[in-house]
Amino acid sequence: MDFAVESLETPALTKAQLAELLFEHIGLNKRESKDMIDAFFDLISASLVEGTDVKISGFGNFQIRTKAPRPGRNPRTGEAIPIRARKVVTFHASHKLKEQIQV
Repeated sequence: MDFAVESLETPALTKAQLAELLFEHIGLNKRESKDMIDAFFDLISASLVEGTDVKISGFGNFQIRTKAPRPGRNPRTGEAIPIRARKVVTFHASHKLKEQIQV
């Protein structure tokens, strides 16, 4: 099933637009579409918060990475400021997605 995203007004695809596409192409009502999109992203967020990687076949992997503390600088004053250790989310696109983008 092809989804035409070119007609969207903004260059970013929003959750509201995803829900609208589900409504138009799959036939769910608007409330069900919104709830499905919200539940999908809630599951991804909850898994990442728990420290579990999220792998979506044919799309890519979301992973939690721990960054070590490091020295930094205030760009205005040049003052040295320590940057604390933190966790970040990284995304790595699958080979299938990379191939589709290159076409």
